[in-house]
Amino acid sequence: MSRPLPIAYAFDEEAAGFGAPQGTPGAPSAGAPLAWVALVAVALGVLSFAAQLAGAPHAGTWLGLLSGLPLAFAASAVYFWLGLQGTTPGIKHDGIFFGSMTARGTLAWFAGLGLTAFYVVLYWLPGAGAIANMQAGEGAPAQAKLWLLRWTSALFERAIGSLDPLALALSGKDADRWFLYGTLYTLAVLAFGVRMLMKYRHVRYQIVRTLSVMFFQLGFGFLIPQVLKAFRYPEYYFTYFWPLKYDYLFPSSVTGLWNTPGGVGVFMVVWGLVATFVATPVLTYFFGKRWYCSWVCGCGGLAETLGDPYRQLSSKSTRAWKVERWLIHSVLVFIVVTTAAVWLTRGTHSPLAAGLQKWYGFLIGAAFSGVIGVGFYPLMGSRVWCRFGCPMAAVLGVFQRCFSRFRITTNGGQCMSCGNCSTYCEMGIDVRAYAEKGENVVRASCVGCGVCAAVCPRGVLKLENGPTHADRFAGAENPVQTFLASLTQGPKVP
Repeated sequence: MSRPLPIAYAFDEEAAGFGAPQGTPGAPSAGAPLAWVALVAVALGVLSFAAQLAGAPHAGTWLGLLSGLPLAFAASAVYFWLGLQGTTPGIKHDGIFFGSMTARGTLAWFAGLGLTAFYVVLYWLPGAGAIANMQAGEGAPAQAKLWLLRWTSALFERAIGSLDPLALALSGKDADRWFLYGTLYTLAVLAFGVRMLMKYRHVRYQIVRTLSVMFFQLGFGFLIPQVLKAFRYPEYYFTYFWPLKYDYLFPSSVTGLWNTPGGVGVFMVVWGLVATFVATPVLTYFFGKRWYCSWVCGCGGLAETLGDPYRQLSSKSTRAWKVERWLIHSVLVFIVVTTAAVWLTRGTHSPLAAGLQKWYGFLIGAAFSGVIGVGFYPLMGSRVWCRFGCPMAAVLGVFQRCFSRFRITTNGGQCMSCGNCSTYCEMGIDVRAYAEKGENVVRASCVGCGVCAAVCPRGVLKLENGPTHADRFAGAENPVQTFLASLTQGPKVP
């Protein structure tokens, strides 16, 4: 092995010449017999689903449904539980920077490509009817393109059809591509939520927080919208509101909901307005943006469960911080302008408003939040969307930075500069720089996940809601002036 480089304040273990550890004490006990049984069940579930994609007779039946994706995800949850229950409580990050899946290796690239391809198909694959009516152009490339479209469409339609029994039971309607997406999304949050519960079982905050995102995704992000459809009400997601669910405040949506019989639509409109303009600032004042980003939001729920193995991949550089600051607030301005334009030109069929809606939906609602936001988990970390593009996170961040009682307090005298807190901050915050100085961590981007405190070996960090917002940092007593000044300054860290 080459001679190790001198260790600087911030260093890369691989570049410094340190190889993978010989052993990983305390790693998941995947060799346990029952854990192997769970892995076999995962394989059987995947094979059953693949058989249904190939047109097996049990496709579209309850037998096919239960023996496919639900079996694979449930068995995965059992595997996580069995693999971690025999270990001592504590964070299991041994070898995380040497694994192909967690260190941007070959497996991570394949996973990223697979997730990205899924979102591209989900958002932009034409319907089966449209593809069936397509005519191939002249030449082999055009014919190959049409064949690929038809083959992909056939597989996609079979995947959707495999969930018909569940969709009919919940909503009384056949499954569609969004039901497939919602099912996969919910199963991922639940299965990897079990992994989070076991991995962080020594931290009560993480247990309760994980149960919260699992509950809100299953109940409010999946079951309730489907049951509403069964009663012929609009499919409404109560945990998403403007500006994240941007179309909920568009005139067409407000009018459609308001005219829904029975008063349910009126309640939905009022709920959205209250959640956006009342609950958001009030709850953020008392609890910071964590009340939403780490406890309620489905995007955050997926990031905290499925995305947990990749949280260490977030960039902590000042350059990334500059991109984050300008990009996320540009998205917020984009949706504010779009919403204003739609309302000011309602009833006039304005091409400007229509164009803004179209491009925001394409660039932000689909490409950024889905294709990049989730597809790039294995390459850029689990909070790409939340950190760089989510307009809801931008709004919450402004309130948190200027008007919230929430802060992460530090005990600088106990900090030994191990860097765990910074390494596993999914939002790219250099927490260690604050801890070494004994300063409160008050950053607009912090989602309050608490993992920095969970991985600290000496209890240096603590998530707190103080008595007032004015005692968190120098200048906090003049929040507006401080906010305006921060627009031209960098993060105040050593």
